[in-house]
Amino acid sequence: MTSQAADGPESVTASRRSKLTPEREQEFFDAVLEQIRECGYEAVTMEGVAASTRCSKSTLYRQWRTKPQFVVAALRSRRRSRLDGIDTGTLAGDLREAARAAARWSTTDTKLLQALGHAVTQDQELACALREALVDPEIAALREILRRGVDRGEIPAGHPALEYIPAQMFGVVRARPVVDGTYADEDYLLRFVEAAVLPALGLT
Repeated sequence: MTSQAADGPESVTASRRSKLTPEREQEFFDAVLEQIRECGYEAVTMEGVAASTRCSKSTLYRQWRTKPQFVVAALRSRRRSRLDGIDTGTLAGDLREAARAAARWSTTDTKLLQALGHAVTQDQELACALREALVDPEIAALREILRRGVDRGEIPAGHPALEYIPAQMFGVVRARPVVDGTYADEDYLLRFVEAAVLPALGLT
């Protein structure tokens, strides 16, 4: 992938980062990720993000010298799990709540993964940032849900299905647009948990 570097007068000041408020910085991050979802990674430019956020191109270049650096920063600003805080008291209840939570962001996150698909094969830092933002937090949260189920004695620690549940839950969200041509909604994910995940764990 070719990095989109600053040129002209912007490059002279690129190393001098001006102070942005966290709110303004997040506005830039949200704008670039939304444009990636809608237009694809290759079509997004610093100029386009500057126009959509009503700032100068030089403002973005002072903060992030290239488009890849900007996108990596935007992804890393999202390193938190939307599944944190789920604790219904039972493993089955937690997995159902995880399905409901996943449905709320399945469309936006899946679009982002699809839009970055080729770019991440060319840029290792971008690939790592994508994993840190959209994969690792959700997998870690699902493993914590399963660990609590083991601690409560709902399933044995050596149950063979435990290893595969995070990949099942994460994978079905990403795979449905490819298989069925539509994104995974709450009804679909809840039916998946009831029909595939809970039986695999021996739960009802």
